[in-house]
Amino acid sequence: MPEEVLFKFEQSMDRDEIADYLRSVADSVDGGGDISLEAGGESVTMSPPARPTFEIKAERETSSSGGPAELSVEFELEWDEGSEGEDGSGGELRIE
Repeated sequence: MPEEVLFKFEQSMDRDEIADYLRSVADSVDGGGDISLEAGGESVTMSPPARPTFEIKAERETSSSGGPAELSVEFELEWDEGSEGEDGSGGELRIE
């Protein structure tokens, strides 16, 4: 299925700035509200259902030129448009 990017933001930021942004997104999710993303002239508002699928991915990308590997952590909420969400079966999530 082709992917359409509705919003993209990438910038080097201090860890506390990133944490503040993630907290504001978490507050929106926790409150059952919309998630509004804005940067520069771009913006998008999305309404996750009560039970979206939550995915966490930690990756290491190695460089073909032998340079240092790039590490990343991705947090993703996923749902079908018009869906009310499903009960995922991925076990218990713990962050330590």
